[in-house]
Formats: sequence, C-alpha cells, structure tokens
Amino acid sequence: MFLNIENVTKTYPGARRPVFQNVSLSLGRGETLALTGESGSGKSTLLHLVAALDVFDSGEITLDENRFSDLNDSGRAALRRQSVALVFQQFNLIPSLTVGQNLAFHARLGDRDDSGWIGELTSRLGLGDLTGRYPEHLSGGQQQRVAIGRALAMRPLLLLADEPTGNLDDTASDAVMGLMLDLVRDTGAALFLATHSERIAARLDRRARLSAGQIAC
Repeated sequence: MFLNIENVTKTYPGARRPVFQNVSLSLGRGETLALTGESGSGKSTLLHLVAALDVFDSGEITLDENRFSDLNDSGRAALRRQSVALVFQQFNLIPSLTVGQNLAFHARLGDRDDSGWIGELTSRLGLGDLTGRYPEHLSGGQQQRVAIGRALAMRPLLLLADEPTGNLDDTASDAVMGLMLDLVRDTGAALFLATHSERIAARLDRRARLSAGQIAC
C-alpha cells in the first residue's frame, strides 16, 4: 500500500488516556478515503500525524516507502514540501499574499513552481478574475478553492483534507468537493479526508470510522 498506518498510538502530554490506540489503516495510490467520527474522536490528530506535523507514541506510519520513525525534523519538512499537502477547514491562507501568490506559495517552497499548471488550476477553480485580490476580500467558498489550488499546485502524492467544507453551506460544499475530487483524480493524488458528514464521505472510494480510539472500516 502507498500509505500504511500500523498500530499507531497517540497520547497528549498530561492526558490520562490515548487519543487512539493501535490504530491501523491503509490507502492505495490514487485512492480516496473518508475518515468519519464525532468531534474530538481524533480525526484531526491522525491527519496531523500522517502530515508529519506531530509524532506518535508507538507503531509506524509509512508513506511511499518513507518510514516516519526514521525521519528527523528536516526529513518531515521535506516530506511536506515534496509529497504531502494539506487543506484545512480554516483555509489558512497567507493574508499578506494575493490569491495568485497564495496559489504558488507551496509549489515554490518545494521547487515545483509550474506556471502552466497553476494557470490551469486557477481556471478550473474559477479564480481567474481573483488572482490580484487578497484573502480578506473573498467569500468562504472562494477562499477554500484557493486553499485547494495551493495544495494541489505542488502536485502532491497525498492530499490531506481536514473538514475542508465544514465552514460552507451545502451548495458551496458540494461545488468545492466536486472540484477537489476532479482535480485529485486528474493529478493521481491519493486523498485522505476527515469529515463528520456522511454525505461528503459517500462521495469517496472508501470510508473508515474513528470511534472510542479505534478504527472501524
């Protein structure tokens, strides 16, 4: 498998019990997987571990033959620059950069600045007339489309999305999800998406539920 999560346990300092324990999950190259569960079940924590933003207590995560337990800080940062991209519920756009600059930001960090591909993303995401604007002048749906474009501009092997439509109404949510799924399939990226919405989860290839610290597929 392209992504393997094997018997992973995560506990936060000072906590009495783990967020989850001995969790295992796998994802094939180009596959889409929805992780569902109640708020506080650990969905975001698991995505942060897969993004190498945090470290686990025990077990192993392997992405495209990279064992996370073997990576130091610079190795984890390189993984995020070259292989993994994230889309958050809160957008996390850089307010001092225009739409066009935000779209190119992560690709440039990873030396993958492809103006042709960024231009295609801009067009397909309906952002052509907005490239000179700043995030504060965009609607929530527009900001989320910029966040998706920024993540995919580097052509990641794995796209992680944490409640990517949680701040949008159903109409905007459906439109954003459709665009994201089309672009993910066109790039061949795998998608690991955390959501509390069964309606959103039903649009992906597979789903798994995180509950009481365990995974149910």
